[in-house]
Amino acid sequence: MSNIPSSNRSMAKNKNVSTLRCPTCRTLVLAGDPNFPFCSDRCRVIDLGKWASGGYVISSKINDPEELESIAEAQSRKQFDPDEDDISSSER
Repeated sequence: MSNIPSSNRSMAKNKNVSTLRCPTCRTLVLAGDPNFPFCSDRCRVIDLGKWASGGYVISSKINDPEELESIAEAQSRKQFDPDEDDISSSER
């Protein structure tokens, strides 16, 4: 690094430091911070609350054949069995 000007040396050192933004409040957080990747315990608890309340979900494929069948049946019922309320209101 001796051929890099002194003003740019500090910038080069800073590039090696890992930082992220807190997922809750978007504040910059250093990798060495005890609450990493959050900026504080408060933000960590807020994030945990979002997971617990269903605010965040991880979607995945449904591989259970029985579950796939029940979904297909429910969709076919919706397609072919219109609600009675819709029929009675259109007949009036």
